[in-house]
Amino acid sequence: MDIKNPEYVPGHGLLKGKSVLITAAAGVGIGFAAAKKAVEEGCRAIVISDIHEGRLSASVDKLKEETGLKDVWGKTCNVASEEDVQALVDFAEEKLGGVDVLINNAGLGTSKLLIDMEDAEWHKVIDVTLNGTMRMTRYMMKVMKPRGRGVIVNNASVLGWRAQKEQAHYAAAKAGVMALTRCAALEAADFGVRINAVAPSLAVHPMLKKSAPEELLKELEGREAYGRGAEVWEVANVMMFLASDYSSYMTGEILAVSAQRA
Repeated sequence: MDIKNPEYVPGHGLLKGKSVLITAAAGVGIGFAAAKKAVEEGCRAIVISDIHEGRLSASVDKLKEETGLKDVWGKTCNVASEEDVQALVDFAEEKLGGVDVLINNAGLGTSKLLIDMEDAEWHKVIDVTLNGTMRMTRYMMKVMKPRGRGVIVNNASVLGWRAQKEQAHYAAAKAGVMALTRCAALEAADFGVRINAVAPSLAVHPMLKKSAPEELLKELEGREAYGRGAEVWEVANVMMFLASDYSSYMTGEILAVSAQRA
């Protein structure tokens, strides 16, 4: 494979017979890439969620059309709401006959110097990115515990380890996701549930290209060893590994999906 211009890697049945729930999976980012990958890896049924109802409906139709899987459902969810979180998990449990894999992809980021940041912006990013992951993980653990099995994969970021200007709130939230993953994994190990996380450095997709300044994207890509950001499916591939039985002895781990020079 040409690592600077990779070809799409097809599925290998890693999730054969599994059921999957993914948050923030509408659109063109990591969430939808993970949903498509889960189907390609053989999952028997899937529920995707998002806060945007119209985009979610379109994504459900797209996933069915592109993969041929009929058992695809969507449900809106704001992970900042405990009521929404419980309703989503209950819906997925009913539709899927039990959730085998939860992928927590929901997160929110903005760019602002800390000295200029208002409390409201800080709290919003923390509430969606960290607290939302906690709410989904907490309720899913309660549901999975009686079954004695299940896998949770969280989406963190290398900014949980590394510094970047104007990202204090997002970096703090993602560092929290890492700590949450490690601590929750120890608790969940007692009843047979594994919890791990991926930490992408730079995943490039159309929404990012539209929202981020071109100069900033070039700078970030220049820090990568391959001179490019990851394709969203490259991040999804690592999520599939963590969701599969290939990572059966891994829990509480954070895998960097990164080609950064330093």
